[in-house]
Amino acid sequence: MHEYTSTARVWGLTCPGFPEEVSRARRWTRDILRGSPLAEDAELIVSELSANAILHTASGRESGSFHLALAISPQVVALSVTDDGGTGHAPKVEHQGQEAERGRGLGMVSAIAHRVVVHDSDGGHTVTAELFTEAREGARPC
Repeated sequence: MHEYTSTARVWGLTCPGFPEEVSRARRWTRDILRGSPLAEDAELIVSELSANAILHTASGRESGSFHLALAISPQVVALSVTDDGGTGHAPKVEHQGQEAERGRGLGMVSAIAHRVVVHDSDGGHTVTAELFTEAREGARPC
């Protein structure tokens, strides 16, 4: 591959911070990844990350929003959700008991994805989950 070309494709979607927008985010992801063996995992990840943005950040407040980005290359499907912040702390995996009704979502995303990265982004946070299209050395198989 030439160093200045890429076969990666990137899509973006900004959604208002309403709970019904989580289903829109799932449909959007499903439509883009139609036919991919990673589509179901990607849809679940986007659903969880979008719901977390609405429930736990300013994205769910009046006039809040969240942004999704989906990047696909021959090696990886990367799903990112950026929230509006307002929590003062970055999202993190919490180890909850089986009876807990909340707090297990990011742990579930971490169990499905090959890699999860959280970073600050313009007053909010971006959570990116990567699904490798084929097993890499040292990575868990799909």
